[in-house]
Amino acid sequence: MSKKAANIIKYSLSAVLAGVLVWFAFRGVDWKAFWAGLQQTRWAYMVLYFVVALLALVFREERWYALMHPLDPELRRLQVWDAINVGNIINIVLPGAGEFARCGYVSSRRMSFDKAFGTIACERMCDLVAVVVLLVAALVLKWESFGTFFLENIWHPMAGRLGSGTVWLLIGALAALLALFFWLVYRHRRRNRWCARIATTIKGLLTGFASVAKLKHKWAFVLTTVGIWTMYVMMLWCTLRALPLLDGLGMVDALFLSAVGNIASVIPVPGGIGAYHYLVALSIQSLYAAAWETGILVATLGHEAHAILIILVGVISYAHLTLQKRK
Repeated sequence: MSKKAANIIKYSLSAVLAGVLVWFAFRGVDWKAFWAGLQQTRWAYMVLYFVVALLALVFREERWYALMHPLDPELRRLQVWDAINVGNIINIVLPGAGEFARCGYVSSRRMSFDKAFGTIACERMCDLVAVVVLLVAALVLKWESFGTFFLENIWHPMAGRLGSGTVWLLIGALAALLALFFWLVYRHRRRNRWCARIATTIKGLLTGFASVAKLKHKWAFVLTTVGIWTMYVMMLWCTLRALPLLDGLGMVDALFLSAVGNIASVIPVPGGIGAYHYLVALSIQSLYAAAWETGILVATLGHEAHAILIILVGVISYAHLTLQKRK
């Protein structure tokens, strides 16, 4: 099968999955109640949402710039900013493809594509840790409500279907297969062309991933990561404050809902459409006895506002990159 055909099948399946999740999220919605809630929205908080979301992008640019600067000191902040924004707009349509576009825009003689991708892998690992920290913090702060929801809707269904022993067995088997794969590549890297190419790619990825160790100001990396996820929680808080129906919810609630919403990013659908709406609406309905329409309204306001910002900033960055290329 050609690479083009494989990509068509992959992205088609992704679009179908997104459609199914959208249908599950929006089926049975009382649209009169939805529009009534929308008319009560406090739009000043949504304006604040855009400011906070823009700050999250700035923090993300600073963090990636800090990671890549030791590898390519000639790299400019504006170049990193444009690459991130164009990558984000591509991810809305083709999940995951934006990361490759980002690497292409910042690659140079000093920093290969593999090294750039390694820095993104490092970012993703840090973000995964941040999601876990948010989830644990929310569970600790409000276990009486969040803990019950987590056990009944996430842990028990997963443990009931697979069993804890099966989960650990799968993890062990996967780790063993990966170890065997890396050993075979290393052993045959000088005798086999494909193994040599894979070994070179892995080396570049590890170099990019290890760029944290070369940082002169490691606290800057930590603080920008904290800044990114603080802004994400603030974005959810702004959305909650924009709806009078959810006046009783505060920052801890935004903390938990932000962690739950970011779990949707694991599901490979364009822009998280459907997955984010379903998880956030389910959380709000289960935790706060709110109507499903209220949860869908929260998810729609936050998700679509962020998508609008990503598209606007992405188009501007793409236009700037196009002009620079022509020059």
